[in-house]
Amino acid sequence: MFHRAIGTPRREKSFSIAIGIASAGLLHQNSTPLAQCLQFFIRHAIIWSLNLRVLFRHPIAIVFGLGIAALVYLVVAKLQSSSAAGNPASSGRQAPMVVVESVVTQSIADQVESIGTAIANESVNLTAKVSDTISKVHFEDGQFTQQGDILLELTNSSEASRLAEAQASANEAKRQYERLKNLVASNLVATTDLDQARANMETSKARLNGVIVAMNERLVRAPFDGLLGFRSVSEGSLLSPNTAITTLDDISLIKLDFTIPEVYLADVAVGQTIEAKSIVYPDRVFNGVIRVIGSRIDPVTRSVSIRAHIPNPDAILRPGMLLTVSLQLNETQATLVPELAVTVTEGEQTVFILGPLNVVQQTEVVLGRRRPGQVEVLSGLSPGQRVVTEGIAQLRSGQTVRVMGEIESPAATTLELDTP
Repeated sequence: MFHRAIGTPRREKSFSIAIGIASAGLLHQNSTPLAQCLQFFIRHAIIWSLNLRVLFRHPIAIVFGLGIAALVYLVVAKLQSSSAAGNPASSGRQAPMVVVESVVTQSIADQVESIGTAIANESVNLTAKVSDTISKVHFEDGQFTQQGDILLELTNSSEASRLAEAQASANEAKRQYERLKNLVASNLVATTDLDQARANMETSKARLNGVIVAMNERLVRAPFDGLLGFRSVSEGSLLSPNTAITTLDDISLIKLDFTIPEVYLADVAVGQTIEAKSIVYPDRVFNGVIRVIGSRIDPVTRSVSIRAHIPNPDAILRPGMLLTVSLQLNETQATLVPELAVTVTEGEQTVFILGPLNVVQQTEVVLGRRRPGQVEVLSGLSPGQRVVTEGIAQLRSGQTVRVMGEIESPAATTLELDTP
């Protein structure tokens, strides 16, 4: 009868294994010496029960087995409660890992950007003063020239003969004046004769100067140092005052004209520096100085015109080039934090400050101006404090964290307790 209550030998074997697995499973989470002894006892008890299945056919053996299982359960429960009391963090999770950065004080300014056009310091279209044929050309396309250099000559045959006649008349008038001057000193001629000779001499000299001026008008000279453009005429062609010979640009200094919104009019001043860039030279920055501020505001665009001067000693900037301009205004010292450290919670801008023992506190801040990657903090933070920049999503105020890159202290490695 008792054999039927237990069942077949196969059921006896299953019953023993179930008791052993249940007991061993309860002890598996504990590694204390007592738990290890109980695991050893259970394993051998299973082997003994399998080899002596006959004992399980008796009611006392069944009660004995159930008693062993209950004893194991009580011992395991006691061990778990003791372990929880000795290590309160064993039932929680590990402190989250975060990245922190320090609050710094740096110079910050309002950056105004615009687009400007390069203009030559001096620029002119060269033409002749009189109409005549070209006798000689003295320049090439794209040549640098200096002030006063003769670039082109017009035919001057008639002026050359007039110049010789005027020169001879002037020389004769001068000799006549010198002869009469000596005779007046000896009281041999009247003073009026000397005055007449002086007038003739001055008239001849003026006539000579007039011919010289007419000769110079047939010479085209460079009015200033600069770069010549394309030559538009050739020797032998008829030139008139309306015919353009070439262009001349002084590019040793570039004038940059651009506009900024009128809201910055009170902040911009003559003498401030600017930075300009060109797509032609993407790796170069050209520094300049504001020289002129426009006297009027454009009523359509509500902008003010600015002219800056940029030195161009290597002549790589050319008139007409498009330049992007950057202007720094209202430069001050400000408290800055990374943009990643700022979060918006219920309409409030906050950051997590890392305090003693790696405990973070959520603090509200007031933000100001921004620049790439950083934002100005007007209130709520002090230079030197450290704020969390990565790992913010999993944080709450008063939580202990681990800081990436720092040697972990016992306080930092404390496990966080689960809170309901």
